[in-house]
Amino acid sequence: MRRHRPVPARRGLPRRPARPAHRPHKALADELGHGAIAISADVTGRDALLATAERVKQELGGADVLVNNAGIMLLSPFSGEQREDYRKMIEVNLLGAITATEVFLDQLKDGGGDLINISSVAGRVANVGSGVYAATKFGINGWSESLRKELLPDVRVNVIEPGVVATELPTHIIHEATRQGAQQLYDVAQVTADDVAEVITFALQRPGHLAIHEILLHSAGQEL
Repeated sequence: MRRHRPVPARRGLPRRPARPAHRPHKALADELGHGAIAISADVTGRDALLATAERVKQELGGADVLVNNAGIMLLSPFSGEQREDYRKMIEVNLLGAITATEVFLDQLKDGGGDLINISSVAGRVANVGSGVYAATKFGINGWSESLRKELLPDVRVNVIEPGVVATELPTHIIHEATRQGAQQLYDVAQVTADDVAEVITFALQRPGHLAIHEILLHSAGQEL
């Protein structure tokens, strides 16, 4: 029988004024308080993730929730010139999530936990210039569906699929014409990182017998 652990206050995500999405990890931990710790790790390095998992276990008693949020968006027309960008996106967006989950899985299974995989609208709709990025998000969705069938009822697996969110994602793009086009969309983004965090919190706080598979969210004015 799955023993669902409600999200305690120290791990909750209370509503706060909009703020830049990217901040130093230590500053975020200090803001959260209640014993929060900040650990920096490269999701493409399994050894770093193993060390992170061990520290979480030793200092916090283990992880109840894992949110796979690391990602880069290197959009461009498809060409051999961008091959390194494609490899980076696959390694971070898809393999990074898979490796982090593999490393933390035993902790999540210990008494029942939640796995949150951050996908994207691009995991449902692939547009011009987003082919490989979309492939990583379609991959997240397919892997999550399979994993959900394996892990329920012990671990709930939820996919969050945001549209355009006010973050630094467009600054990753190297292809200049593509970056400028994407930046125009992000400059008027209405959905914030806090909005997405509140949706995640909502999903986590549902009763243990309730499994939410996917949540697609975007601004009311964004066309898919």
